[in-house]
Order: sequence, then C-alpha cells, then structure tokens
Amino acid sequence: MESGASLPVKGHHVHQRHFDRLVMLSDGVFAIAMTLSAVELKPEPQPGENLLHAWVGPLLTYFISFAIIGSVWIRHRRTLAHLRYVDMPMTLISLLLLSLVALMPVVIRVLLSDAMGANSTGMLIYSVTLMANYACLAVGWGYAAFIAQLAPDVPRSRAWGWLLQELFVAIVFGAVALYSLHLKLVAALVMLVGAGLRVASVRLERSAKAGALSGGEAQAPHGNTNPGQ
Repeated sequence: MESGASLPVKGHHVHQRHFDRLVMLSDGVFAIAMTLSAVELKPEPQPGENLLHAWVGPLLTYFISFAIIGSVWIRHRRTLAHLRYVDMPMTLISLLLLSLVALMPVVIRVLLSDAMGANSTGMLIYSVTLMANYACLAVGWGYAAFIAQLAPDVPRSRAWGWLLQELFVAIVFGAVALYSLHLKLVAALVMLVGAGLRVASVRLERSAKAGALSGGEAQAPHGNTNPGQ
C-alpha cells in the first residue's frame, strides 16, 4: 500500500480530476434547480376560480421550465462530453452558466407571481435569464471548440453547427424579451436573424453527417462521428 501511495500524480490524472469535479458540480446544480422549480408551485385559486383552473398555468410554466433547464443540461453535457480536458477559462464559463441555472427557481417564482401575462415584467426577466443561459452555452462551446481547441475530435462543420444552435435559442429568447418590452418590430427582425442561424446550423449538421458517411471524417481521432450526444 505504501508503494502505491508513493506513485506520482501525472498530468492527465490532474486533468481528469478537474473534469470529474466540474461534471459532479454541474449535475448537482441542475438537479437542485429542477427540483426547486417544483417547490415554487403554490397556486392559490382566485375568487370564483376552481382549484383545477388555478393549477393549469403554474403546471404549464413548470413543465416548460423543466424542459428548458433539461435542454440546457443536455447541451452542457454534450459540450463536456467532447472535451479532452477543461482549463480555467472553461471552468469559469461553466460556473457562470451554473449560477444562471441556479437562479431559475427564483425567476420562475417571479413569473408565476406576475399576473400580467406575456407582456409582464416576469416574462421579461424569464426570457432574459434564459437568453443568458444559452449565450453562456454558446460562449463556452465557442471557446472550447475554436479558441482553446479543447474538442479537436469534433469536425469543424459540426462544431459551427452546434454553436449556431446555441446562438439561435439565445436569440429566440432575446426576441421574446423585446416583445415583452412592446418592441414588436425589432423582435420580429431579431427572430428573422435567429431563423437564418437555425437554417445555417441545419445545413452545417447535414454537411457533417454527409462527410461522415462518405468517409471524409474517418481520420478524426477515436473515430468520433456521432452527431448527437
């Protein structure tokens, strides 16, 4: 046992430990945010309103929020799954994302407490927070794939496609925020930009799949041609 304890800690062991701790922290924050979102459900029937009707809005908001948080987790998991290691900037970007995810239960409470509907302050805060979540995902993936080269196994076309996917969702929520501010024309123009990014991301993804099928990406390390997770 003493001889085993005297073995040196090599560089790849350190990187793996850093990576594992980031994954554990991320999963914990996402799990708590999803759970606390349900705690915020406290519908109170208004005079003349039955309990079933009072539950419809809060439950719909909860399930939509759960799906969105789950989508953020899936995309963050995809990013981490393709990294060879994490450095300090990537760690800080992930921590910023997790801080926004942890705010979601509070944001949901604000949304539920605001009875003014889609043009309310609650909707504005909700959409801006989600826009910031996906903007962080885009920044994190952009840094990892194109600046720090932390994901060299992902083909360039697929990396660009994933980046545009994150930007597309961020822009959609940005358009919702603008709509909440009654800037309907600006919101529509922003949505058009988002639609263009979405079309471009789909084309890039198809290009990546076609390259994989034709053997153009066969030289990628570890044979990583999985377009999904």
